[in-house]
Amino acid sequence: MTSDQLDLVLGSLGPLVGGAIRGTIPLAVSSFALGLTLAVVFALMRISRRRWMRRVAAAYISAIRGTPLLVQLFVIFYGLPTLGLVIDPWPSAIIAFSLNVGGYGAEVVRGAINTVPHDQWEAGYALGVTRGSVLRHVILPQAARLSIPPLANSFISLVKDTSLASSILVTEMFREAQKIAAFSQEFLLLYIEAALVYWVICLGLATVQSRLEHRFAPAAVR
Repeated sequence: MTSDQLDLVLGSLGPLVGGAIRGTIPLAVSSFALGLTLAVVFALMRISRRRWMRRVAAAYISAIRGTPLLVQLFVIFYGLPTLGLVIDPWPSAIIAFSLNVGGYGAEVVRGAINTVPHDQWEAGYALGVTRGSVLRHVILPQAARLSIPPLANSFISLVKDTSLASSILVTEMFREAQKIAAFSQEFLLLYIEAALVYWVICLGLATVQSRLEHRFAPAAVR
């Protein structure tokens, strides 16, 4: 690496980190929060006694899991304007990422709910507690603990997937790397630097995930 390249790497580190702080992390956090809400709603619909709810949830989950995230982004940002619905880049990205998280997260939550022993339900019914109360006070708290590892993995994946938002003009870390690379013509160098910044962020998130798993793990496996 030449001195000019080293200066470029050091000089671009600030804009890349700034792009992560102002764009990547807020985009991931807000999308994950909304997506997790959708995940819980559609997971509950999937286990509903009403057939139409199960079918609607199954169709949504199938559509989300069966199509690429990049295509979903393009449909919302570039496709909907043909119907007269124009959405700015940032909310378009949040909508697409939230829907994607909701589709995958719904199956995670549903799987966690189904993992809770069925006698928990029966015990609640035996005490005269309604299905909704058993679900809210007994089943969901246990399912939440079981969901932590896969949902944490989903969040880490989402942080990396936010780089796709650059394709619809959202200014986040990878978009900053693209602009600097286009100006300097050092594409390989800048993209490797961006990859390293993503790596560091994900290492930090993996550490937090490990501590959360230990914190909420059953006492027998700590």
